[in-house]
Amino acid sequence: MNGTKTKRLVHLLLIVVLPHNFALQAQETLDTTGLDTKVKVFLESQKSEWRDMNVPASDGQLLYDIIVENGYTKGLEIGTSTGHSTIWIAWAFSKTGGKLITIDIDETRYKKALANIKEAGLTNYVDARLADAHELVKKLEGPFDFVFSDADKDWYTNYFKEVSPKLEVGGCFTAHNVRPEGRRGMSGTRAYLAYVQSLENYSTTVDNSGGGMAISYKKAEK
Repeated sequence: MNGTKTKRLVHLLLIVVLPHNFALQAQETLDTTGLDTKVKVFLESQKSEWRDMNVPASDGQLLYDIIVENGYTKGLEIGTSTGHSTIWIAWAFSKTGGKLITIDIDETRYKKALANIKEAGLTNYVDARLADAHELVKKLEGPFDFVFSDADKDWYTNYFKEVSPKLEVGGCFTAHNVRPEGRRGMSGTRAYLAYVQSLENYSTTVDNSGGGMAISYKKAEK
């Protein structure tokens, strides 16, 4: 077979073999890029509006990084507020193929969160529940590999105790507005921090770059 015929054959093979996989990869890239742009534009447009018990952007980025770096896919958020942290978490799950259950008891905040999540393009990654977390959390079957607690601080320890058996080994339980001992903080979060730091099957650190985030990785069942 001469050189010209060989080149033509290779060209034909490329036409036959490449389009399917190449098209899929290209579509995935376009979808990811499009969603990333939509989320970034939304977060930027709302950056001065996130009040009403929402996390600062630095803590949202921290949650995002934890999920993506560990490949988590099964999330629970206790305390949606109007959806700032929810959007960061759901955005991370768009990278890992995961999904988030998020709970809030306030109907006004819940409806606002739904609108924000939709505008950010992340509805497919969120299962938002309007419910009393005191009751719903104990009923959820799990398993989870990522949890974010940002509801009533005096109930933090109770939430943790309810979810811990449903959290996979290697999973992460995060809690907001937690400060290390010796620093100003709410009594409920101080008690929570003391409790999780006493557990031998968890490794807990506190990130103070934002609003104070306790990060607890589950090392073993007991």
